[in-house]
Amino acid sequence: MSGAQPIPQGDYVAATRHGGLIHTAGMTPRKDGRMIMTGPIRAGEIESFEAAVTLACANALAAAEAKLEPGETLAAILTMTVYVAAEEGFAEHSKVADIASAHLRRRLGSRGQCSRAAVGVASLPGRAPVEIQIVAAV
Repeated sequence: MSGAQPIPQGDYVAATRHGGLIHTAGMTPRKDGRMIMTGPIRAGEIESFEAAVTLACANALAAAEAKLEPGETLAAILTMTVYVAAEEGFAEHSKVADIASAHLRRRLGSRGQCSRAAVGVASLPGRAPVEIQIVAAV
C-alpha cells in the first residue's frame, strides 16, 4: 500500500471498483488534505514540481490500492491521465507526465507502465499544479 488515504475535497469518493477494474478520482498533490504546492507550471520549472507530481500520483495509487481485498494486488495500471495547470504557451506536458510514469514504474515495475494522456488546462481545483487519475486492473 502507498500509505495514507487521500481526503476527498468534495462530494465524491477517492476510487470506485467494478469487478476487476478500479477507477480513481483525479488526485492532486495534497498531504493530510493540504496542497503542498500550487501552480501553474511554467517552462523551465518542471523539476521544481517533481515532488508535487509524485505526490499526486502516489495519492492516486493509494486510492486504487485501498479498493483491494486482502491478498489482492494491482495486476496493472491500464491508463493514466495527467492534467497539468500550465502557463499559456507551455508545451512540455509529457515531461510532467514522465515524472508520474517513473513513480508508477518505481512502485510497480512493469505493472506500472501504462498508456496515458497529458492534458494542459488553465486551472485545477485548489490551484493544484497537477491532477492525476488512473484506471487499474486487479
